[in-house]
Amino acid sequence: MKLKKFNFKIIKSTNDRAFQIIKNTNNKSGIVIAEKQKRGRGRYGKKWISFKGNLFVSIFFQVNMVQLSLNNLTKINCLLVKKLLSNFYKDKIMVKKPNDLLINNMKISGILQETLSKSDKTFIIVGIGINLIKSPSIKGYLTTNLFDLTGVKISPNNAALKLKKIYETFIPMFPKFNIKNFDRNLK
Repeated sequence: MKLKKFNFKIIKSTNDRAFQIIKNTNNKSGIVIAEKQKRGRGRYGKKWISFKGNLFVSIFFQVNMVQLSLNNLTKINCLLVKKLLSNFYKDKIMVKKPNDLLINNMKISGILQETLSKSDKTFIIVGIGINLIKSPSIKGYLTTNLFDLTGVKISPNNAALKLKKIYETFIPMFPKFNIKNFDRNLK
């Protein structure tokens, strides 16, 4: 499956733009990439701090044919983002349920999943934020970024292209997916 790329300099939120694309076009899948978000958000309407140079993407695709619960889709999406991070960071990366990724007990990434129905079709929108070069200061919550951990600057475009390839490989597997064997499928 190929994800159509939608690139933007500044938008309100990648998830909001994905909603607009689904509602107003016939695109069945895609990846929305932004250099900056003005109103990025996390779960429960929490603000996602969007420093330029970090990664902000939303991947969307139809899920009608997928026989997985949203909880299992969340687990899979966390593991796919973990796979991306492991391209750049070789030590332990933890998934903090339900939707955060941590390195050294500090948040490096968050995922926001939302669904949308259009013409009897259900779409999932997977918003992904990754701290590539700068970490936000969040009271009571430690954060980190890949640059501080590795000393290597990773371009958002490079990370987005790698993530796009990961999803293009794994989305076709979703209909016959066995969550118990997922880690083996990732290798």
